[in-house]
Amino acid sequence: MNVLQGKCDLHTHTTASDGMNSPSDNVRMAKQKGLSAVAITDHDTVAGVSEALQAGEASGITVVPGVEISTSAEGIDIHVLGYFIDHEDPVLLRRLQELRAVRERRNERIISNLQKLGVPLTMEEVLGRLSPDRREGESVGRPHIADALVAKGFADSVRDAFDNYLAEGAPAYARVNRISPQEAFVWIREAGGAPVLAHPGIYGNDLLVRSLLVNGQPAGLEVYHSDHSAEDEQRYREMAECFKLIVTGGSDYHGMRQGAVFHGEIGNRTVDAAAVKRLKEWRDGR
Repeated sequence: MNVLQGKCDLHTHTTASDGMNSPSDNVRMAKQKGLSAVAITDHDTVAGVSEALQAGEASGITVVPGVEISTSAEGIDIHVLGYFIDHEDPVLLRRLQELRAVRERRNERIISNLQKLGVPLTMEEVLGRLSPDRREGESVGRPHIADALVAKGFADSVRDAFDNYLAEGAPAYARVNRISPQEAFVWIREAGGAPVLAHPGIYGNDLLVRSLLVNGQPAGLEVYHSDHSAEDEQRYREMAECFKLIVTGGSDYHGMRQGAVFHGEIGNRTVDAAAVKRLKEWRDGR
C-alpha cells in the first residue's frame, strides 16, 4: 500500500520504554489493522527504532522513526514528539541518556514516596517484572511501577494505580527538573526531525499550549489522541489551523496491562498519510 493512500498511527510505545509489545510486534499489528504507516515514539529512547524499521521493510509498511521527550513547563509535565529523527545521531543519543537518568531519579523518588505511604515496593521488584532481555537504552517509567503495584495487590488496575498513587497530584507523584519543551523542539530539529507537541488536551491549560506553539514553533500539534474528546479534537484542530501547524494523531498505544489497554489500541486514532508526507517535507525544508 502506498503510504500516501492510507491511514497512519503516529504515536505508539514498545518494550523499549513502557509499552508491552516489541517494536516488531507494533509493526505487525499496524499492518494487520490495515495501516500504511506507524510511528515508534518511545519515552526518552530510540532503542526500538532499528528493529521496527527492519520489520517495516520486511512487511511493506512504513515505519516513522520517532521519540517522545519528557519536558516540563509551569510545573506541568509536557511531552514532545519527534518524527523522522536520525535515531543514530550521537548528540541525540547522549541527550536521551541524560533524560533517562532524570527519569531514574524520579522513579526512585516515587518508590520512596510509596514506602512512606506504607506500600512496601522496591525498585528491584519493579525491575524484576521486566523482560530479562531488555536492551541498552530502554527506559523505565510509571506504568512499570503501576504494574508492580497491581501485582502486589495495592491497586486494581494500572489506571487505579495512577489515580491513587502515580498521577500528577497523587500522593506518590514525584516532580523532577526537566528540560523545557522549547529545548526539546531544538533537540529534535538538530537531530534532523520534525517536532510536534503531544496530546495538548492532557495538560488542562490551553493558554500554556498556545504559548508553547508561539514560542517554540513546532512543526505540528497532536490533535487526535486516545484521551482527547471530540470537543478536544475540534478545538485543537482549529488551533493547529490557526498556527498553520501539521495536524497529527495517534493511539498512544502501550499495550495491555492487567487486562486493560493503556490509552488505546493501535489504529484507534489516525491521520491521513498526507500528514506523514508533510512532516517529511517540513524536516527537509526547515
